[in-house]
Amino acid sequence: MSNIKQALQQRILVLDGAMGTMLQRYKFTEEDYRGERFKDYPSSLKGNNDLLSITQPQAIKDTHAKYFEAGADIVETNTFSGTTIAMADYNMQDLVYELNFQSAKIAKEVADEFTKKEPHKPRFVAGSMGPTNRTASMSPDVNDPGFRAVTFDELRIAYKQQAEALVDGGVDLLLVETVFDTLNAKAALFAIEQVKEEKNIDIPIMLSGTITDASGRTLSGQTAEAFLISVSHIPLLSVGFNCALGANLLQPHLEAIANKTDFAISAHPNAGLPNAFGEYDESPEQMGEQIEEYLKKNLINIIGGCCGTTPEHIKVIAKIAAKYKPRKVLEAIV
Repeated sequence: MSNIKQALQQRILVLDGAMGTMLQRYKFTEEDYRGERFKDYPSSLKGNNDLLSITQPQAIKDTHAKYFEAGADIVETNTFSGTTIAMADYNMQDLVYELNFQSAKIAKEVADEFTKKEPHKPRFVAGSMGPTNRTASMSPDVNDPGFRAVTFDELRIAYKQQAEALVDGGVDLLLVETVFDTLNAKAALFAIEQVKEEKNIDIPIMLSGTITDASGRTLSGQTAEAFLISVSHIPLLSVGFNCALGANLLQPHLEAIANKTDFAISAHPNAGLPNAFGEYDESPEQMGEQIEEYLKKNLINIIGGCCGTTPEHIKVIAKIAAKYKPRKVLEAIV
């Protein structure tokens, strides 16, 4: 695990791109999602991408390999919705441990293969912990502002189960990402601290929020700087932002935190904003040009892509990142 801390001192690390964008290319049917094991499952399973780690493991393996080939140092596990809370949509809460464990195992196998081939460039696996589809800070019912669809403790328990499975599956670090509600993130971070204590391990944690619109705030109303302050009590490897915005619109929010923390800074923006059909049109070259501005201003330590990004985007980003030195981080933290 100290390897990633050393690597951060030496170069800008490259995170992978979108898993969902790559899986859409397969055009998997309901039957493909079900596989043999779930062919008689009572719920519809199409769209449950995390399940593909069990029913279509080769597709997941190939996606990880493509990102590593493109120049990624870190790939994320296929576990964005891997909590009991999110899996309730498919009545698959009981599968959560297996989904996370298998996803971690697949990613780690691919990472080890690449590290073996290129020992000078070790590859890492980040256990992806998404935000869930509920928020602890706000009511989903406009007529009942005090109502909450989930409690802090329910989130903590769900995240703890996910983190345990990811660690057991062999991830090198944990990535709490696409945070739209800082209270949800705090539940995840609290759960991870519990897992670290119980297993007596010190696994690095990346934390990535999402600025949801032009107001420059998260969905639960925090500015970039307020978000940073809210989570700075946890010993993080990195803090940053992903999703919602393209690279150019994300830049001011990275600037807002880059000089205010000793943590590493990460960014994995979308390939621009979605068009009228919900698709992302920004080319690898266009995205690379915008990301180069981050590097010229010495804003980041870890860079990757979110929605709409592909290995082609990561290849361009990795080439650009290789030309720049990483933003300085304190030895004490990293």
